[in-house]
Amino acid sequence: MTTPSTSKRELVLLEAANILGGVCNAVVMVVIPWLILERTDSPGAAGLAAAVSAIPGILIAPVVGVLVDRIGRKAVSVVSDLFSGVSVLLFPVLDAFGVLGYGAILALTVLGAAFDPAGYTARKALIPNVSAASGVPRDQLNGLHEGLFAGGWVVGPMVGALGIATVGSVATMWFAFAAFVLASAAVLAMRVPNRAPLSDDALVEASPWHAARAGVGALLRDKPLWVLTIAVTVIWMIYAPTESVLLPVHFEGADEPEAFGIVLSAMSVGAMAGAFGYGWIARRTTRHGLVRGSILLAALAYVPVALLPAPVVMVVPALLLGLAWGPMEPLLNSLVQDRFPEHQHGRIYGVQLGLFYAAPPLGQLLAGGGVEWLGVDPVFLVIAGLLVVLALGISALPVLRGLDDPSPAAPAAPLRPT
Repeated sequence: MTTPSTSKRELVLLEAANILGGVCNAVVMVVIPWLILERTDSPGAAGLAAAVSAIPGILIAPVVGVLVDRIGRKAVSVVSDLFSGVSVLLFPVLDAFGVLGYGAILALTVLGAAFDPAGYTARKALIPNVSAASGVPRDQLNGLHEGLFAGGWVVGPMVGALGIATVGSVATMWFAFAAFVLASAAVLAMRVPNRAPLSDDALVEASPWHAARAGVGALLRDKPLWVLTIAVTVIWMIYAPTESVLLPVHFEGADEPEAFGIVLSAMSVGAMAGAFGYGWIARRTTRHGLVRGSILLAALAYVPVALLPAPVVMVVPALLLGLAWGPMEPLLNSLVQDRFPEHQHGRIYGVQLGLFYAAPPLGQLLAGGGVEWLGVDPVFLVIAGLLVVLALGISALPVLRGLDDPSPAAPAAPLRPT
């Protein structure tokens, strides 16, 4: 039986790694487009980098989910964070040798993106173990986990913006390197099972690609969750250029890196609050109702952001946008945990993450080209209109009512965390 001190220890270690992961990725997301704009003065180049960086996730995320199930969530998390640290360390190293041109930035962006899905997926797969060890209900822990991850995105943009304004874009990557190493060490120190017991079916011996395809099949059989996954994928495709292309171009043109960081942090503060509130909300509404409310409110909050008011005004709808979307991430975690056996969690997360990575490149490329041709303001308004129309359509889908029903893929009896 796990002692209280051990329970607290595992929870603290997981969430320390989780926060550091959010900080690292937020710093990198702020620094890379800014660095590209500094050196190329091309929104299209920034959009291309954002789009190309998604390619590794498209290819790797589904297989990473299988590796998490087979090799182990701790092992995958530790190794992925170490390699992510190396990828950001290479920015100042190559710059010191005078070879950090656009091609090198693009290559390092792709390299770093190859490891991000693994760490993120592996840490989510550890939630059932920490829930069992700590006695914290899964819904509550999912909200805490995603809220703290969003908290990392509150700190990260401010750190990135402060670093750009003080030591410069490239030198800021030293902080990201140190944070990745600490995240890896935190997961390594956890005393929880490395992986769930594998079933004795044919998937145990199948190749990773065949096991990943089986994960797709399992998700397809759960029609409500599959439709929700596709809906989130499309929303992310339309929204993604906002943080990676449009806001960087807008604030870089105004020479306001601090304002850029503050607006992104406001979104993350809202997302953190929304995620922390998920456990409370989940006890008081249906999952279908939560999906409808989150999607509609987020789309409406985006509209005033797209009007590009002064930063002091923009932070308010940015905060509301994050607050509306915040409960969606822990809800997606809970749906996978409740509707699929534990030994399939990694591959289901991997399939979803692969889709979420696959969608943004088209939006980012189109947005980058649109900004080059029309400017930031019209592209922002087009995205706002698309998000509102899409939110109205998704909220009317009757199949999403099935999110409150048992899944056809769910086991007959409740899972016992290992």
